[in-house]
Amino acid sequence: MFKRTLTLALFLCVSPLSAIADGATINGTIKYDGKVPKLPPLKMDADPDCAAKHKEAPLAEFLVLGAGNTLGNIFVNVKGGIPGKEHAAPSEPVVVNQQGCVYHPHVFGVVAGQPVMFKNTDGVLHNVHALPKTNRPFNLAMPKTMVDSPHQSFAKVEEEAFPIKCDVHPWMNSYAKVMSHPYFSVTGPDGKFTLKGLPAGTYQIEAWHEKLGTMTQSVTVGANESKTADFIFVRKEKA
Repeated sequence: MFKRTLTLALFLCVSPLSAIADGATINGTIKYDGKVPKLPPLKMDADPDCAAKHKEAPLAEFLVLGAGNTLGNIFVNVKGGIPGKEHAAPSEPVVVNQQGCVYHPHVFGVVAGQPVMFKNTDGVLHNVHALPKTNRPFNLAMPKTMVDSPHQSFAKVEEEAFPIKCDVHPWMNSYAKVMSHPYFSVTGPDGKFTLKGLPAGTYQIEAWHEKLGTMTQSVTVGANESKTADFIFVRKEKA
């Protein structure tokens, strides 16, 4: 059983990387420590069209591990310390694809006001049911003939990541985080993240996982400096 009480391992050091011309950089690697549970396969038998898209049923994505137990699908962001200026929303949309009856990516971030486009490359009926707490929820039907959705957006910052699901296929889910700034990253299976272009300062770096909760640490970085902040998420076993 996953508990939200976490052990944090901090490794802060000046990186040997050369100075960054466009601001400071914080990067790191996130790892998992604990017994690796047996991940259940996604049960797609209710929709033969979905099941037929896979030679073997894909595994649930709540624990994605790489070599050495590096940890994917971690949302990393600057939680505190950002200078009080407004950050314009990028005009380029974040793209979320429904492929193989699975959301890609499983975790993503977007700046408030930035467009989001949902794609349906499956050729089957999907719906995109977003459940934010601050913004208005929406439920977007995507018939099998609709490849690209109209652009969606979230006008307000969300304090917590929120789920997006498909009501047609209950195994389909992803998580989104709406930010006020662009200083965020999502780890792949290699567990690595990079936050670029930061002004000199002291920042609270937050790492979030859908089952293991959140971890934070403080990092002070100078102008054009690069530092490393690594996290280890620990799964607590039942007593």
